[in-house]
Amino acid sequence: MRRTGTTRRGALTATGALALGAVLTGCGGGDETADGGKRAHSGARAAAAKTERTLREKAVRDGALLLARYDLVAEAHPATAAGLAPLRAAAVEHGKALAPPRAKDGRKTGPAPAAPGPVSADPKTAVKELATAERRRADAYAEALLNAEPELARLLASVAAAAAAHAYLLTELAEERAA
Repeated sequence: MRRTGTTRRGALTATGALALGAVLTGCGGGDETADGGKRAHSGARAAAAKTERTLREKAVRDGALLLARYDLVAEAHPATAAGLAPLRAAAVEHGKALAPPRAKDGRKTGPAPAAPGPVSADPKTAVKELATAERRRADAYAEALLNAEPELARLLASVAAAAAAHAYLLTELAEERAA
């Protein structure tokens, strides 16, 4: 004779299905406002966009200052210009990649960077100072990763790694100049 009615297995299956349904409906838009959640998400997006723009503008200003320092060292010590040229070119590309989108009217935003300080008269010291500037740049970008959105964080990590490599290569170039 076959048993009819509710079995323990059927009750557990039904309870599990009800619990799963409750969990799935609870995962829906809990942070929505009366207008469908548009305001709650747009405020967070606006804050993230402002943070990204600020990080990008600072990175571009720092990069412009570094480029000016490259130019000053190459001008003051022409024998180092050939060794500095590929690193300077890479720094230019980093600046292009980090640049924030232009304003709608096509103007660049943010103040112009301050002029870099004087360059040492000794070529080895001047190149070592450039290596120190690259190291500071790498550290600053690594620190900025903490506040960046994922896409910008990946870009900053890449540029920080390149700046660290530049610092190493500049240190080697300085030692080569000393020999």
